[in-house]
Amino acid sequence: MSPNAAVPRPAGADPLTLVVGVHLLLTDDGRVLLGLRRNTTYAAGMWHLPAGHMERGEPVTRSMCREAEEELGITLAEDDLDLVHTLHHLDADDGRSRLQLFFRPTRYQGRIRNAEPHKCGQLRWWPLDGLPADTVPYTAHALGEIARGSALSTVGWTA
Repeated sequence: MSPNAAVPRPAGADPLTLVVGVHLLLTDDGRVLLGLRRNTTYAAGMWHLPAGHMERGEPVTRSMCREAEEELGITLAEDDLDLVHTLHHLDADDGRSRLQLFFRPTRYQGRIRNAEPHKCGQLRWWPLDGLPADTVPYTAHALGEIARGSALSTVGWTA
């Protein structure tokens, strides 16, 4: 078989389609910015990083910049984003495989504000070593992994 030949796949073995989430890690003096989710279908009443999903036709870095502007009213340059963690998450609620990307900006422009009060009850800085009990579980996991310097982790998969 030639090295460029297609490898036959079993019938019904479609490629995996992942949901890709982007998360903004803003820290200041050992604290992290979290938002209290409200009026949302996922994790309403829980604390979570500013985040969203990649939309068709945009690279992940543009997705992160768009979400930062929509949620916090700040402007990021794609070149100012550092990918600090990748989480492969099997969502127990819907069984979907999700790739969660966590970015830390080296800088941003504007003043942080709650630009989506209909989706976010409040923004608050929390100590990294004192997150609220009602933090979205995979968010708390990822923040712990980031603190340990881990670039990759998984959640929800059986061992």
